[in-house]
Amino acid sequence: MSRIDRRFAKLKTEGRTGLIPFVTAGDPSPEHVVALMHALVAAGADVIELGVPFSDPMADGPVIQHAGERAIAKGVGLADVLGWVAQFRQRDGDTPVVLMGYLNPLEIHGYERFATEAVQAGVDGVLVVDCPLEESAVLEPLRKAGLQRILLAAPTTAPARMVQLCGSAEGFLYYVSFTGITGAARLSTSDIASRVADIRSKSKAPVAVGFGVRDAQSAKAIAGFADAVVIGTALVERLAGAEGVDDATARARDFLAPIRAALDAH
Repeated sequence: MSRIDRRFAKLKTEGRTGLIPFVTAGDPSPEHVVALMHALVAAGADVIELGVPFSDPMADGPVIQHAGERAIAKGVGLADVLGWVAQFRQRDGDTPVVLMGYLNPLEIHGYERFATEAVQAGVDGVLVVDCPLEESAVLEPLRKAGLQRILLAAPTTAPARMVQLCGSAEGFLYYVSFTGITGAARLSTSDIASRVADIRSKSKAPVAVGFGVRDAQSAKAIAGFADAVVIGTALVERLAGAEGVDDATARARDFLAPIRAALDAH
């Protein structure tokens, strides 16, 4: 059983909703990444989603785009991200880590090389935003190496397509709660609940809901029907401009603490 599968099994046994924070690797500073990852876990993260900076992030809103630009300006690349995960694993062998990003950096790195190095570093899953199921053959080396591919579903996903996604889901299925770029819209909780129920009827994979979750209130609203809540833009926004590792980790803890409390209280 993978680290992701173990974590969601544990959450189910405990009757808890998972918290999956997203941060851009290398922002606010390359020196902060590993300490920030540990701070996320200390604040209640069940899975960490680590964004791989990319120059053309078509699914990301301005906040995450700018975070990626800042990281790239500091020279952050895929090899750095893998190195940080390996450092994180020296102290934490339990918390699943999912890399979120785009196909181009993996292609440049080499799919087989990436798969080998990612597993060695301790990466558990990969969410490739711009690789549809029809083109997933290029990611076969990742699957063979043991990396779970996290798939995205959205309100606009056609019924036949949803069946395909549910049948191929590994680790967890990431339901995008609105159509558009990250961080751009308000949630319609009843609509999301209905779509999540539909997904559950087609798949045994846990469902994580993200894109638009900004605070304890919106997270708690989703906790009643989702297996996990993903929060990214609001956290990345809070971390921007942090001065020093202590400031960055304190901002992360202060931001996530009420969200964790809200999820546990639902």
